[in-house]
Amino acid sequence: MPVSPDPIALPVTAVTCLEDRAYVERTAVLDLADGTRLLRLGPVSALVADHSLHAELTAERPVTVLDARVVRAWVPREPGPADGDSEPRRRVRELEAEQHAWGQRRERLLARVDLLGRLATDLLREIGEGTGLGEADTARWGRELDRIDGERDTRGEQLREADARLAALGTQLSEARQVLADTETQPAELVAHIELTVRSAGAGPVGLRVAHLVPCALWRPAYRAVLDGDSLTLDTDAVVWQRTGEDWSGVRLTLSTARSTLAAEPPRLTEDRLTLRDRSAAERRTVQVELREEEITDLGPAPVEGLPGVDDGGEVRVLRCANPVSVPSDGRAHRVPLSSFDTPARTEYTCAPELSPLVGRVVRFDNRSGHALLAGPVDLIGGGGFLGRGTLEFTAPGARAALAFGSRDDHRVVRRTEETRDTSGLTQRTVLTRTVRLHLSRFSGPAEGHEHTVVVRERVPVSETSAVTVNLRREACAPPPDDVDEDGIVRWDVTLPPGGRRTLELVYEISASAKVDGI
Repeated sequence: MPVSPDPIALPVTAVTCLEDRAYVERTAVLDLADGTRLLRLGPVSALVADHSLHAELTAERPVTVLDARVVRAWVPREPGPADGDSEPRRRVRELEAEQHAWGQRRERLLARVDLLGRLATDLLREIGEGTGLGEADTARWGRELDRIDGERDTRGEQLREADARLAALGTQLSEARQVLADTETQPAELVAHIELTVRSAGAGPVGLRVAHLVPCALWRPAYRAVLDGDSLTLDTDAVVWQRTGEDWSGVRLTLSTARSTLAAEPPRLTEDRLTLRDRSAAERRTVQVELREEEITDLGPAPVEGLPGVDDGGEVRVLRCANPVSVPSDGRAHRVPLSSFDTPARTEYTCAPELSPLVGRVVRFDNRSGHALLAGPVDLIGGGGFLGRGTLEFTAPGARAALAFGSRDDHRVVRRTEETRDTSGLTQRTVLTRTVRLHLSRFSGPAEGHEHTVVVRERVPVSETSAVTVNLRREACAPPPDDVDEDGIVRWDVTLPPGGRRTLELVYEISASAKVDGI
Protein backbone atom coordinates (compact mmCIF):
# COMPACT_ATOMS: atom_id res chain seq x y z
CA MET A 1 0.00 0.00 0.00
CA PRO A 2 1.47 3.41 -0.94
CA VAL A 3 2.41 5.68 1.96
CA SER A 4 2.67 9.49 1.79
CA PRO A 5 6.41 10.33 2.07
CA ASP A 6 6.00 13.56 4.07
CA PRO A 7 3.36 14.51 6.65
CA ILE A 8 0.48 16.52 5.21
CA ALA A 9 -0.37 19.70 7.11
CA LEU A 10 -3.75 19.57 8.83
CA PRO A 11 -4.36 22.94 10.53
CA VAL A 12 -7.10 23.66 13.06
CA THR A 13 -9.95 25.54 11.34
CA ALA A 14 -12.81 25.40 13.88
CA VAL A 15 -12.99 24.90 17.65
CA THR A 16 -15.98 24.33 19.91
CA CYS A 17 -14.80 25.17 23.40
CA LEU A 18 -16.68 23.36 26.18
CA GLU A 19 -16.63 23.83 29.92
CA ASP A 20 -13.52 21.70 30.47
CA ARG A 21 -12.35 20.56 27.03
CA ALA A 22 -12.54 21.45 23.33
CA TYR A 23 -13.90 19.83 20.17
CA VAL A 24 -11.39 20.57 17.40
CA GLU A 25 -12.10 20.39 13.67
CA ARG A 26 -9.43 20.25 10.96
CA THR A 27 -10.03 20.56 7.23
CA ALA A 28 -7.81 20.18 4.19
CA VAL A 29 -8.03 19.45 0.47
CA LEU A 30 -6.07 16.39 -0.67
CA ASP A 31 -5.10 15.23 -4.14
CA LEU A 32 -5.63 11.48 -4.04
CA ALA A 33 -4.65 8.94 -6.64
CA ASP A 34 -6.66 5.88 -7.55
CA GLY A 35 -6.50 3.00 -5.10
CA THR A 36 -5.75 2.53 -1.40
CA ARG A 37 -3.04 4.49 0.37
CA LEU A 38 -1.88 5.47 3.85
CA LEU A 39 -1.84 9.21 4.64
CA ARG A 40 0.23 10.72 7.45
CA LEU A 41 -1.28 14.01 8.67
CA GLY A 42 0.03 16.50 11.15
CA PRO A 43 1.73 17.05 13.44
CA VAL A 44 -1.19 17.42 15.87
CA SER A 45 -1.52 17.79 19.63
CA ALA A 46 -0.35 14.75 21.56
CA LEU A 47 -3.36 15.20 23.88
CA VAL A 48 -5.87 14.04 21.25
CA ALA A 49 -8.52 11.75 22.76
CA ASP A 50 -8.14 8.61 20.61
CA HIS A 51 -11.70 7.39 21.11
CA SER A 52 -13.13 10.69 19.79
CA LEU A 53 -11.19 10.74 16.48
CA HIS A 54 -13.50 11.01 13.48
CA ALA A 55 -12.52 11.48 9.83
CA GLU A 56 -14.61 11.82 6.69
CA LEU A 57 -13.93 12.47 3.00
CA THR A 58 -16.12 14.36 0.56
CA ALA A 59 -15.79 14.10 -3.21
CA GLU A 60 -17.85 13.57 -6.35
CA ARG A 61 -16.48 10.02 -6.71
CA PRO A 62 -16.63 7.19 -4.14
CA VAL A 63 -14.05 7.68 -1.38
CA THR A 64 -13.85 5.78 1.90
CA VAL A 65 -11.91 6.08 5.16
CA LEU A 66 -10.84 2.55 6.07
CA ASP A 67 -8.96 3.35 9.28
CA ALA A 68 -8.06 6.39 11.40
CA ARG A 69 -5.66 6.37 14.33
CA VAL A 70 -3.33 8.62 16.31
CA VAL A 71 0.36 7.68 16.30
CA ARG A 72 2.68 9.26 18.88
CA ALA A 73 6.46 9.42 18.85
CA TRP A 74 8.92 10.47 21.53
CA VAL A 75 11.45 12.96 20.17
CA PRO A 76 13.68 14.14 23.05
CA ARG A 77 15.24 17.56 22.81
CA GLU A 78 18.94 17.54 21.97
CA PRO A 79 21.23 18.67 24.82
CA GLY A 80 23.23 21.84 24.47
CA PRO A 81 22.62 24.95 22.38
CA ALA A 82 20.95 24.82 19.00
CA ASP A 83 21.09 27.13 16.00
CA GLY A 84 17.45 28.09 16.32
CA ASP A 85 17.58 29.12 19.98
CA SER A 86 16.07 32.50 20.80
CA GLU A 87 17.94 35.30 22.54
CA PRO A 88 16.35 34.61 26.01
CA ARG A 89 17.26 30.92 25.72
CA ARG A 90 20.85 31.76 24.73
CA ARG A 91 21.08 34.18 27.64
CA VAL A 92 19.96 31.44 30.05
CA ARG A 93 22.54 29.01 28.66
CA GLU A 94 25.35 31.59 28.92
CA LEU A 95 24.47 32.37 32.54
CA GLU A 96 24.26 28.67 33.40
CA ALA A 97 27.71 28.07 31.87
CA GLU A 98 29.21 31.05 33.71
CA GLN A 99 27.58 29.94 36.98
CA HIS A 100 29.03 26.45 36.53
CA ALA A 101 32.52 27.88 35.90
CA TRP A 102 32.40 30.13 38.96
CA GLY A 103 31.10 27.23 41.04
CA GLN A 104 34.09 25.10 40.06
CA ARG A 105 36.44 28.00 40.85
CA ARG A 106 34.85 28.39 44.27
CA GLU A 107 35.35 24.68 44.99
CA ARG A 108 39.05 24.97 44.08
CA LEU A 109 39.43 28.03 46.31
CA LEU A 110 37.76 26.21 49.20
CA ALA A 111 40.13 23.29 48.73
CA ARG A 112 43.13 25.67 48.63
CA VAL A 113 42.02 27.51 51.79
CA ASP A 114 41.53 24.18 53.57
CA LEU A 115 45.03 23.05 52.52
CA LEU A 116 46.56 26.31 53.79
CA GLY A 117 44.78 25.83 57.11
CA ARG A 118 46.25 22.33 57.50
CA LEU A 119 49.68 23.65 56.50
CA ALA A 120 49.48 26.38 59.15
CA THR A 121 48.46 23.79 61.73
CA ASP A 122 51.46 21.59 60.85
CA LEU A 123 53.82 24.59 61.02
CA LEU A 124 52.53 25.64 64.43
CA ARG A 125 52.94 22.07 65.68
CA GLU A 126 56.56 22.07 64.36
CA ILE A 127 57.23 25.37 66.12
CA GLY A 128 55.92 23.97 69.39
CA GLU A 129 57.96 20.78 69.13
CA GLY A 130 61.14 22.65 68.11
CA THR A 131 60.82 25.11 70.95
CA GLY A 132 60.41 22.26 73.41
CA LEU A 133 63.59 20.56 72.13
CA GLY A 134 65.58 23.81 72.15
CA GLU A 135 65.83 23.99 68.35
CA ALA A 136 64.73 27.53 67.43
CA ASP A 137 64.65 28.60 63.77
CA THR A 138 62.76 31.86 64.16
CA ALA A 139 63.74 33.33 60.80
CA ARG A 140 62.40 30.41 58.79
CA TRP A 141 59.31 30.08 60.94
CA GLY A 142 58.53 33.77 60.49
CA ARG A 143 58.96 33.58 56.70
CA GLU A 144 56.69 30.51 56.46
CA LEU A 145 53.98 32.02 58.65
CA ASP A 146 54.05 35.29 56.68
CA ARG A 147 53.80 33.41 53.39
CA ILE A 148 50.88 31.26 54.60
CA ASP A 149 49.00 34.26 56.06
CA GLY A 150 49.54 36.28 52.88
CA GLU A 151 48.25 33.47 50.65
CA ARG A 152 45.27 32.83 52.96
CA ASP A 153 44.31 36.51 52.73
CA THR A 154 44.59 36.42 48.93
CA ARG A 155 42.54 33.22 48.60
CA GLY A 156 39.97 34.53 51.09
CA GLU A 157 39.50 37.69 49.03
CA GLN A 158 39.12 35.59 45.86
CA LEU A 159 36.61 33.36 47.65
CA ARG A 160 34.54 36.37 48.70
CA GLU A 161 34.64 37.63 45.12
CA ALA A 162 33.43 34.21 43.88
CA ASP A 163 30.57 34.18 46.40
CA ALA A 164 29.49 37.69 45.35
CA ARG A 165 29.64 36.75 41.69
CA LEU A 166 27.67 33.55 42.25
CA ALA A 167 24.98 35.50 44.13
CA ALA A 168 24.72 38.02 41.29
CA LEU A 169 24.60 35.22 38.70
CA GLY A 170 21.83 33.49 40.67
CA THR A 171 19.72 36.64 40.55
CA GLN A 172 20.39 37.23 36.85
CA LEU A 173 19.68 33.58 36.01
CA SER A 174 16.37 33.67 37.90
CA GLU A 175 15.31 36.79 36.00
CA ALA A 176 16.40 35.32 32.67
CA ARG A 177 14.46 32.11 33.31
CA GLN A 178 11.38 34.15 34.19
CA VAL A 179 11.74 36.10 30.92
CA LEU A 180 12.10 32.83 29.04
CA ALA A 181 9.00 31.38 30.71
CA ASP A 182 7.01 34.52 29.90
CA THR A 183 8.04 34.72 26.24
CA GLU A 184 8.11 31.14 25.04
CA THR A 185 7.39 27.57 26.02
CA GLN A 186 9.47 24.45 25.85
CA PRO A 187 9.09 22.55 22.56
CA ALA A 188 7.02 19.42 22.84
CA GLU A 189 8.95 16.18 23.02
CA LEU A 190 5.91 13.99 22.43
CA VAL A 191 4.78 14.46 18.81
CA ALA A 192 1.59 13.00 17.38
CA HIS A 193 0.37 12.39 13.82
CA ILE A 194 -2.89 11.09 12.40
CA GLU A 195 -2.66 8.11 10.07
CA LEU A 196 -5.56 7.61 7.64
CA THR A 197 -6.06 4.62 5.40
CA VAL A 198 -8.25 5.77 2.50
CA ARG A 199 -9.61 4.20 -0.67
CA SER A 200 -10.42 6.31 -3.72
CA ALA A 201 -12.15 5.22 -6.92
CA GLY A 202 -10.25 7.51 -9.25
CA ALA A 203 -7.81 10.38 -8.98
CA GLY A 204 -8.56 14.00 -8.10
CA PRO A 205 -9.08 16.45 -5.24
CA VAL A 206 -10.87 15.30 -2.07
CA GLY A 207 -12.09 17.32 0.91
CA LEU A 208 -10.97 15.98 4.30
CA ARG A 209 -12.51 16.78 7.67
CA VAL A 210 -11.04 15.43 10.93
CA ALA A 211 -12.58 16.12 14.36
CA HIS A 212 -11.60 15.07 17.86
CA LEU A 213 -11.75 16.06 21.53
CA VAL A 214 -8.78 17.52 23.35
CA PRO A 215 -8.37 18.37 27.08
CA CYS A 216 -6.56 21.33 28.67
CA ALA A 217 -8.96 23.89 27.19
CA LEU A 218 -11.84 25.77 28.80
CA TRP A 219 -13.73 29.03 28.73
CA ARG A 220 -15.74 31.25 31.07
CA PRO A 221 -17.93 34.30 30.38
CA ALA A 222 -16.85 37.80 31.42
CA TYR A 223 -18.47 41.22 31.04
CA ARG A 224 -17.63 44.91 30.97
CA ALA A 225 -20.38 47.34 32.05
CA VAL A 226 -20.01 51.07 31.34
CA LEU A 227 -22.58 53.32 33.05
CA ASP A 228 -23.09 56.76 31.49
CA GLY A 229 -25.98 58.55 33.16
CA ASP A 230 -29.17 56.67 32.32
CA SER A 231 -27.51 54.48 29.67
CA LEU A 232 -25.60 51.24 30.17
CA THR A 233 -23.23 49.57 27.69
CA LEU A 234 -22.60 45.87 28.36
CA ASP A 235 -19.83 44.08 26.48
CA THR A 236 -19.89 40.28 26.57
CA ASP A 237 -16.55 38.50 26.29
CA ALA A 238 -15.35 34.93 26.54
CA VAL A 239 -12.17 34.24 28.48
CA VAL A 240 -10.45 31.26 26.85
CA TRP A 241 -7.55 29.22 28.24
CA GLN A 242 -5.83 26.45 26.33
CA ARG A 243 -2.63 24.44 26.75
CA THR A 244 -3.24 21.74 24.15
CA GLY A 245 0.24 21.96 22.64
CA GLU A 246 -0.69 23.75 19.39
CA ASP A 247 -1.89 27.28 18.70
CA TRP A 248 -5.34 28.09 17.35
CA SER A 249 -4.71 30.62 14.57
CA GLY A 250 -7.63 32.25 12.77
CA VAL A 251 -10.18 29.62 13.80
CA ARG A 252 -13.97 29.78 13.94
CA LEU A 253 -14.63 29.70 17.66
CA THR A 254 -17.86 28.39 19.13
CA LEU A 255 -18.54 28.41 22.87
CA SER A 256 -20.86 25.83 24.36
CA THR A 257 -22.09 24.99 27.85
CA ALA A 258 -22.64 21.31 27.01
CA ARG A 259 -21.12 18.92 29.54
CA SER A 260 -19.93 15.68 28.00
CA THR A 261 -19.45 14.17 31.46
CA LEU A 262 -23.23 14.16 31.98
CA ALA A 263 -23.38 11.09 29.75
CA ALA A 264 -21.91 8.99 32.56
CA GLU A 265 -24.10 6.31 34.11
CA PRO A 266 -25.76 7.17 37.42
CA PRO A 267 -24.79 5.18 40.51
CA ARG A 268 -26.79 2.12 41.49
CA LEU A 269 -29.63 2.70 43.93
CA THR A 270 -29.50 0.74 47.17
CA GLU A 271 -32.34 -0.11 49.48
CA ASP A 272 -33.02 2.46 52.19
CA ARG A 273 -35.59 1.42 54.80
CA LEU A 274 -37.58 3.99 56.78
CA THR A 275 -39.31 3.00 60.02
CA LEU A 276 -41.91 4.78 62.13
CA ARG A 277 -42.04 4.86 65.90
CA ASP A 278 -44.40 6.34 68.44
CA ARG A 279 -43.40 9.57 70.12
CA SER A 280 -42.59 9.47 73.78
CA ALA A 281 -44.64 11.29 76.41
CA ALA A 282 -41.99 14.03 76.70
CA GLU A 283 -41.99 14.52 72.93
CA ARG A 284 -45.79 14.87 72.90
CA ARG A 285 -45.64 17.56 75.57
CA THR A 286 -43.04 19.78 73.81
CA VAL A 287 -42.41 21.17 70.35
CA GLN A 288 -38.72 21.77 69.65
CA VAL A 289 -38.12 24.80 67.40
CA GLU A 290 -35.02 26.73 66.41
CA LEU A 291 -34.21 29.87 64.48
CA ARG A 292 -32.22 29.16 61.33
CA GLU A 293 -30.90 31.19 58.44
CA GLU A 294 -32.12 30.19 54.98
CA GLU A 295 -30.95 31.77 51.74
CA ILE A 296 -33.63 32.65 49.21
CA THR A 297 -32.37 31.26 45.90
CA ASP A 298 -33.65 29.86 42.64
CA LEU A 299 -32.80 26.46 41.22
CA GLY A 300 -29.31 26.26 39.75
CA PRO A 301 -25.95 24.53 40.04
CA ALA A 302 -24.48 24.14 43.49
CA PRO A 303 -21.51 26.42 44.26
CA VAL A 304 -18.04 24.84 44.13
CA GLU A 305 -14.63 25.89 45.37
CA GLY A 306 -12.10 27.29 42.89
CA LEU A 307 -12.99 28.27 39.34
CA PRO A 308 -16.81 28.05 39.07
CA GLY A 309 -18.54 26.26 36.25
CA VAL A 310 -20.73 27.84 33.62
CA ASP A 311 -24.27 28.56 34.86
CA ASP A 312 -26.47 28.15 31.77
CA GLY A 313 -29.84 28.00 33.50
CA GLY A 314 -30.16 24.23 32.96
CA GLU A 315 -30.19 24.42 29.15
CA VAL A 316 -27.28 24.06 26.75
CA ARG A 317 -26.28 27.48 25.36
CA VAL A 318 -24.18 28.02 22.25
CA LEU A 319 -22.39 31.32 21.51
CA ARG A 320 -20.45 32.01 18.31
CA CYS A 321 -17.73 34.55 17.61
CA ALA A 322 -18.44 36.74 14.62
CA ASN A 323 -14.80 36.96 13.50
CA PRO A 324 -11.96 34.41 13.39
CA VAL A 325 -9.85 34.41 16.55
CA SER A 326 -6.38 33.25 17.56
CA VAL A 327 -5.63 31.67 20.93
CA PRO A 328 -2.02 30.61 21.60
CA SER A 329 -1.24 27.50 23.59
CA ASP A 330 0.29 29.29 26.58
CA GLY A 331 -2.22 28.50 29.34
CA ARG A 332 -3.07 32.17 29.84
CA ALA A 333 -6.41 33.94 29.75
CA HIS A 334 -7.39 35.48 26.40
CA ARG A 335 -10.53 37.63 26.07
CA VAL A 336 -12.59 37.12 22.94
CA PRO A 337 -15.39 39.65 22.21
CA LEU A 338 -18.84 38.16 21.64
CA SER A 339 -21.46 40.94 21.69
CA SER A 340 -22.20 44.46 22.88
CA PHE A 341 -25.41 46.42 23.38
CA ASP A 342 -26.68 49.72 24.81
CA THR A 343 -29.79 49.88 26.95
CA PRO A 344 -31.56 52.35 29.24
CA ALA A 345 -30.75 51.77 32.90
CA ARG A 346 -32.56 52.62 36.11
CA THR A 347 -30.46 53.38 39.17
CA GLU A 348 -31.68 52.41 42.62
CA TYR A 349 -30.05 53.13 45.98
CA THR A 350 -30.65 50.26 48.36
CA CYS A 351 -29.42 48.96 51.70
CA ALA A 352 -29.93 46.03 54.03
CA PRO A 353 -28.87 47.33 57.48
CA GLU A 354 -28.80 43.87 59.02
CA LEU A 355 -26.01 42.91 56.61
CA SER A 356 -24.14 46.18 56.03
CA PRO A 357 -24.31 49.84 57.14
CA LEU A 358 -23.57 50.98 53.56
CA VAL A 359 -26.00 52.17 50.91
CA GLY A 360 -25.28 50.54 47.56
CA ARG A 361 -26.13 51.61 44.04
CA VAL A 362 -27.94 48.98 41.97
CA VAL A 363 -28.46 49.44 38.22
CA ARG A 364 -31.32 47.53 36.58
CA PHE A 365 -31.54 47.00 32.83
CA ASP A 366 -33.03 44.70 30.19
CA ASN A 367 -30.98 42.06 28.40
CA ARG A 368 -30.93 43.20 24.76
CA SER A 369 -27.98 41.12 23.64
CA GLY A 370 -30.13 38.59 21.76
CA HIS A 371 -28.77 35.69 23.80
CA ALA A 372 -28.72 34.57 27.42
CA LEU A 373 -26.24 36.29 29.72
CA LEU A 374 -24.44 33.56 31.62
CA ALA A 375 -23.32 34.09 35.19
CA GLY A 376 -19.87 35.64 35.40
CA PRO A 377 -17.69 38.52 36.66
CA VAL A 378 -18.31 42.08 35.46
CA ASP A 379 -15.81 44.94 35.29
CA LEU A 380 -17.72 48.02 36.46
CA ILE A 381 -16.85 51.36 34.85
CA GLY A 382 -18.59 54.63 35.60
CA GLY A 383 -17.78 58.27 36.06
CA GLY A 384 -14.75 57.98 33.81
CA GLY A 385 -12.96 55.34 35.85
CA PHE A 386 -12.84 51.75 37.03
CA LEU A 387 -15.12 51.18 40.02
CA GLY A 388 -14.48 47.54 40.82
CA ARG A 389 -15.68 44.09 39.89
CA GLY A 390 -19.14 42.66 40.40
CA THR A 391 -21.09 39.54 39.47
CA LEU A 392 -23.86 39.10 36.91
CA GLU A 393 -26.39 36.34 37.49
CA PHE A 394 -27.88 34.25 34.70
CA THR A 395 -30.28 36.38 32.67
CA ALA A 396 -32.54 35.11 29.89
CA PRO A 397 -32.92 37.11 26.65
CA GLY A 398 -35.14 40.14 27.26
CA ALA A 399 -35.22 39.60 31.04
CA ARG A 400 -34.40 42.22 33.67
CA ALA A 401 -30.89 42.10 35.17
CA ALA A 402 -29.30 43.95 38.08
CA LEU A 403 -25.72 45.05 38.75
CA ALA A 404 -24.30 46.51 41.96
CA PHE A 405 -22.08 49.55 41.25
CA GLY A 406 -20.51 49.91 44.66
CA SER A 407 -21.63 51.93 47.69
CA ARG A 408 -22.32 55.59 48.39
CA ASP A 409 -19.78 57.21 50.67
CA ASP A 410 -22.19 60.01 51.66
CA HIS A 411 -24.89 57.67 53.07
CA ARG A 412 -24.83 55.85 56.37
CA VAL A 413 -27.26 53.57 58.22
CA VAL A 414 -27.14 52.81 61.97
CA ARG A 415 -29.17 49.85 63.27
CA ARG A 416 -30.35 49.32 66.86
CA THR A 417 -32.47 46.45 68.19
CA GLU A 418 -34.47 45.95 71.39
CA GLU A 419 -36.19 42.83 72.67
CA THR A 420 -38.78 42.19 75.40
CA ARG A 421 -40.21 38.88 76.60
CA ASP A 422 -43.61 38.38 78.27
CA THR A 423 -45.53 35.27 79.38
CA SER A 424 -49.31 35.30 79.66
CA GLY A 425 -50.70 33.85 82.88
CA LEU A 426 -53.83 32.22 81.39
CA THR A 427 -52.63 30.71 78.14
CA GLN A 428 -48.97 30.38 79.15
CA ARG A 429 -47.98 31.75 75.75
CA THR A 430 -44.59 33.38 75.40
CA VAL A 431 -44.61 36.66 73.46
CA LEU A 432 -41.28 37.97 72.20
CA THR A 433 -41.45 41.59 70.97
CA ARG A 434 -38.59 42.93 68.87
CA THR A 435 -38.08 46.55 67.89
CA VAL A 436 -35.62 47.50 65.16
CA ARG A 437 -34.67 51.18 64.73
CA LEU A 438 -32.85 52.36 61.62
CA HIS A 439 -31.22 55.79 61.42
CA LEU A 440 -30.44 56.97 57.88
CA SER A 441 -28.14 59.92 57.22
CA ARG A 442 -27.01 61.67 54.06
CA PHE A 443 -23.94 63.92 54.06
CA SER A 444 -24.04 66.12 50.97
CA GLY A 445 -21.94 68.92 49.63
CA PRO A 446 -23.24 72.43 49.04
CA ALA A 447 -23.58 71.84 45.28
CA GLU A 448 -26.06 68.95 45.67
CA GLY A 449 -29.72 69.89 45.56
CA HIS A 450 -31.62 66.81 44.40
CA GLU A 451 -33.26 64.12 46.50
CA HIS A 452 -32.37 60.43 46.63
CA THR A 453 -34.82 57.57 47.15
CA VAL A 454 -33.23 54.81 49.22
CA VAL A 455 -34.88 51.38 49.30
CA VAL A 456 -34.42 49.95 52.80
CA ARG A 457 -35.02 46.25 53.39
CA GLU A 458 -35.38 44.46 56.72
CA ARG A 459 -36.73 41.03 57.53
CA VAL A 460 -39.00 39.36 60.02
CA PRO A 461 -38.97 35.63 60.82
CA VAL A 462 -41.30 33.28 58.94
CA SER A 463 -42.85 30.47 60.99
CA GLU A 464 -43.16 26.93 59.61
CA THR A 465 -45.28 25.56 62.46
CA SER A 466 -48.69 26.52 63.82
CA ALA A 467 -47.34 26.50 67.39
CA VAL A 468 -45.35 29.67 66.62
CA THR A 469 -46.89 32.77 65.03
CA VAL A 470 -45.20 35.95 63.82
CA ASN A 471 -47.22 39.16 63.79
CA LEU A 472 -46.00 42.40 62.20
CA ARG A 473 -47.42 45.33 64.20
CA ARG A 474 -48.01 47.85 61.43
CA GLU A 475 -49.61 50.37 63.79
CA ALA A 476 -46.43 50.44 65.89
CA CYS A 477 -44.09 50.81 62.90
CA ALA A 478 -43.01 54.35 62.13
CA PRO A 479 -43.61 54.80 59.28
CA PRO A 480 -45.53 51.68 58.20
CA PRO A 481 -43.60 49.63 55.62
CA ASP A 482 -44.46 50.02 51.95
CA ASP A 483 -44.41 46.28 51.26
CA VAL A 484 -43.96 42.90 52.96
CA ASP A 485 -43.45 39.80 50.79
CA GLU A 486 -44.09 36.15 51.59
CA ASP A 487 -40.46 35.60 52.60
CA GLY A 488 -40.71 38.17 55.39
CA ILE A 489 -38.77 40.94 53.61
CA VAL A 490 -40.02 44.37 54.71
CA ARG A 491 -39.38 47.30 52.37
CA TRP A 492 -39.45 51.10 52.76
CA ASP A 493 -38.92 53.68 50.02
CA VAL A 494 -37.26 56.54 51.89
CA THR A 495 -36.68 59.93 50.28
CA LEU A 496 -33.58 61.70 51.58
CA PRO A 497 -32.89 65.36 50.71
CA PRO A 498 -29.34 66.74 50.86
CA GLY A 499 -28.19 66.57 54.46
CA GLY A 500 -31.40 64.82 55.48
CA ARG A 501 -31.95 62.25 58.21
CA ARG A 502 -34.73 59.72 58.73
CA THR A 503 -35.55 57.20 61.44
CA LEU A 504 -37.45 53.97 60.69
CA GLU A 505 -38.93 51.70 63.32
CA LEU A 506 -39.99 48.08 62.79
CA VAL A 507 -41.95 46.18 65.47
CA TYR A 508 -43.01 42.53 65.29
CA GLU A 509 -44.05 39.83 67.77
CA ILE A 510 -43.17 36.15 67.97
CA SER A 511 -45.82 34.24 69.94
CA ALA A 512 -45.27 30.65 71.01
CA SER A 513 -47.46 28.24 72.96
CA ALA A 514 -46.41 26.65 76.24
CA LYS A 515 -45.33 23.44 74.48
CA VAL A 516 -42.74 25.23 72.41
CA ASP A 517 -39.13 24.86 73.50
CA GLY A 518 -36.28 26.84 71.91
CA ILE A 519 -37.69 30.40 71.71
